Amino acid sequence: MIQVEGLTKKYARHVAVNNISFSVDKGDIVGFLGPNGAGKTTTMRILTCFMPPTEGKATVAGFDVFEQPFEVKKHIGYLPENPPLYPEMNVRDYLTFVARLKNIPASQVKSRTEEVMERCAVADVKTKLISKLSKGYRQRVGLAQAIIHNPDVLILDEPTSGLDPKQRTETRSLIQNLAGEHTIILSTHILPEVEAVCRKVIIINKGRLVATDSVESLKTRTGVGNAVQIQVETNGQASATAVQQRLEQVAGVKKVLDRGIAGDGFVFEVESQPGRNTRGDLARAVVHAGWNLLELKSPYTLEEVYLALTDSAEESAAVPAGGVQ
Repeated sequence: MIQVEGLTKKYARHVAVNNISFSVDKGDIVGFLGPNGAGKTTTMRILTCFMPPTEGKATVAGFDVFEQPFEVKKHIGYLPENPPLYPEMNVRDYLTFVARLKNIPASQVKSRTEEVMERCAVADVKTKLISKLSKGYRQRVGLAQAIIHNPDVLILDEPTSGLDPKQRTETRSLIQNLAGEHTIILSTHILPEVEAVCRKVIIINKGRLVATDSVESLKTRTGVGNAVQIQVETNGQASATAVQQRLEQVAGVKKVLDRGIAGDGFVFEVESQPGRNTRGDLARAVVHAGWNLLELKSPYTLEEVYLALTDSAEESAAVPAGGVQ
């Protein structure tokens, strides 16, 4: 659905985006991550045809963002960090206006407007002036304008910024409901939100691509991913020490730490040797011993993975060619 190849954007001597390439499949919901100034917003503006790239190529739904911008815009819904709202209009009139701007047939404008108001949970304030709405409602109206023409791709820039926890939860649920029907790129600094919603993440730092993969795969590839947390239930047939010794016998395991008891099971943190993925062997060892495998997961958060990747990228960039001097 989205293909980016060698994308570069330069401003005089400053390189905002430096030769990045990635792809997003149809129906995916992808977290687009990076520190402030990393190039996220610039990339999103290129994909939405707000600005051209200096070099490289990007296509959305098969259309080139440089050569076919009007076709691209038909297939994209964009919610910038500050929603493009007219505060002097009420919600229904504003969305009707947007529907006409986006060339929705006149016979469908009313039904489509009513549909997105219901879907984005703003129908109860449709006659209120946008200036009188809370930030949470304004974000929902912004999302409604982004999907009103039923685009193939949604690009959302900090859609929950400034919302309270309840509003964030509601907005996150709404975005999850849109996945599958729409391909979604979600840029945010709230990493637990990405971990809960996104199937895949793209991380850039100082204009360069750092990683693009599923969250779990990133944890396996990075230094923090050499450990897993495993919870085993023995129903009284074995002690925690016996389980720990069995896990230590698995090929590729470096260290097993006893993390105590949770519920009905013993919890261990298992560190693997560099480059080894022992999850399958650990699971088989537990099952073959006649015990119940209650849980097998990474003990690390996306935030820890993100920090490890961006910190290592900055360290690499700081090392001059030929090594440390």
